[in-house]
Amino acid sequence: MKYIFVFIFFCISIGINSQIRSADGGFGGFGGTSRIDSLSNNEISVKLSGKTKYTDYKIISFHNDTTYVDTTLTIKKEYKFNFRRKDNFELLAFANQGQTFNNLAYNLRNNNQFPDIGFRAKQFNYLNVEDINYYRVATPTTQIMARTGNEQGQVLDALFTLNFSKRLNLSFAYRGLRSLGQYRRSLSSTGNFRATMTYRTPKDQYSIRTHIASQDFTNQENGGLNTQALSNFLTDDPNFKDRGRLDVNLNDAENVLEGTRLYLDHNFKLFTVKDTTNVNNFSNLKVGHVFYYEKKEYNFNQRTITTDFFNDASKTSGIINESVAHSITNNQAYLEFNSKYVLGKFKAKANYTTVNYGYDTIYNGNVLINTKRLKGKAFSLGGDWNGRIGNFKVNASAMVTPGSGHLAGNHFSGDASYKKDSVFSVKASLLLNSRAPNFNQQLFQSTYNDYNWENNFTNIDTRNLGFSFKSKWGNASLDFTNIEDYVYFGTDNTPKQFNESITYLKVKVNKEFKFLKYFALDNTLMYQNVSSGSDVFRVPEFVTRNTLYYTDSWFKGDPILVQIGGTANFFTKYKANAYNPLLGEFTLQNNTEIGYPSLDVFFNARIKRTRLFFKVENINSSFLPYRNYFSAPNYPYRELSIRFGVVWNWFI
Repeated sequence: MKYIFVFIFFCISIGINSQIRSADGGFGGFGGTSRIDSLSNNEISVKLSGKTKYTDYKIISFHNDTTYVDTTLTIKKEYKFNFRRKDNFELLAFANQGQTFNNLAYNLRNNNQFPDIGFRAKQFNYLNVEDINYYRVATPTTQIMARTGNEQGQVLDALFTLNFSKRLNLSFAYRGLRSLGQYRRSLSSTGNFRATMTYRTPKDQYSIRTHIASQDFTNQENGGLNTQALSNFLTDDPNFKDRGRLDVNLNDAENVLEGTRLYLDHNFKLFTVKDTTNVNNFSNLKVGHVFYYEKKEYNFNQRTITTDFFNDASKTSGIINESVAHSITNNQAYLEFNSKYVLGKFKAKANYTTVNYGYDTIYNGNVLINTKRLKGKAFSLGGDWNGRIGNFKVNASAMVTPGSGHLAGNHFSGDASYKKDSVFSVKASLLLNSRAPNFNQQLFQSTYNDYNWENNFTNIDTRNLGFSFKSKWGNASLDFTNIEDYVYFGTDNTPKQFNESITYLKVKVNKEFKFLKYFALDNTLMYQNVSSGSDVFRVPEFVTRNTLYYTDSWFKGDPILVQIGGTANFFTKYKANAYNPLLGEFTLQNNTEIGYPSLDVFFNARIKRTRLFFKVENINSSFLPYRNYFSAPNYPYRELSIRFGVVWNWFI
């Protein structure tokens, strides 16, 4: 077996060379954990006559946290090897890649300042402004991730970035997915294109970073298994081992979400004053401007009217082709003062924002909808502070939008953290947010009579207090959240506002145990409790993930590092939300409880900067009599399936 895998890796690795040498043996990919201060004036340490270092290849986040290119093979890379490139611990996937996820938990430490278009079930793979990375690399750098799909298709995520000089960087990336799926009418086809540019003048007098993003998410929608097919599935009828033979509720429905965005942040340094007693101390004042434009459009198509699934419609025949669009334009002017006198960096900012949401026509004459569009303009004032004293850091951001209307509200977020070398770090965070519900909860229309509404909800108030602790002994986090005037989709598929408080507690701990030199057991346990509001806000009480794996280098000279193991996932029973394909949202339901274990096994390996991933998912479904595994009512979780993929890095 060893020789077979070595041959495969040899074929993959031909021609892949690098100038990088790492002192610790790790060569980076995108998403490492080592951090540097990206705000410093240190240039890239390129040795023109020698070999570059892995620290010369930097990834800079939206918040200016910097990581290095990292091609090591760790258990966290196994968790993130999926089409989202993120850990899905708090999500429950549907059967096919590129479909939606049900929530096992909610992350409420960050909330947008303004309402979005909605259709949240379509946006798990949507890359927001905060998800876009910028780069600074010594030589042209490429990363390609490929992964097989379900039945037919694949995922490809390709990135290319280069520096024309130490001050000018460009990057281009595209993530494409197409997967047929095991069940009828479950084809997924998605695309995420993004391009970035960063530039700064020789003396950092002027700097700019900008990106464009174009994204589309197309899904055939089958509405889940119909009543007879559901019975055949639960009884494990041998005539329906081929899941494509099971009948579904919808045979010609499709929904599409598209998004286009332009983001630009540039600033000019008005002056710099250096401290004559300490050359490392200086003060500067910058004036800057941020421009942000984004348009999202949601489209639902159906060739025939299906009244037995969506109920009555305004017409009895014909094609349904309904679309709604949302655009937001934001201009921000700011003054940024960086000095020891404010213990870091202070920014005063003012925003002017316009939004436009709605329809070009009325789709249903049977119901009274007075408004086709919701428009708004708002002026906001706020500030940011990023301070540091030794190992203690504070970040705070506030924005107030006075008045009334769709954009009125306020937003405050802050965190304080302390890091004791590599021993431990502790962080406390606070979020206070008040904003209107998403636009599709305020105004929606459709050919189907039950899917038309015009609401005037009050703002949703969210308060979150969070704590995080990371150390060599283990990691832990605690979130306590209170939500007032929560808006949700009820059992009748219409939006409703909850007039009572929701109190939500989430505690998560993680610890990895290593033993017998080559073995490790990585454990993550999450406990959740909704002490008030559990009728409308539902999560499982316990969610666990336990991974037992073996890691070793094979053959003389350690040319190949292997990682072999299995992951057991489990969540307790709860009344998970139902999925509505017309809304692109999850709705409340009271009839079905889900909760079950699943077991995945994997074989991963690395040669130089090439990593190979091989996984068998939900292996227990092939031999256990227990059949009641679902992602949402009527939507079975994925069966036993095999995934294979690779991640390559090139450094020219």
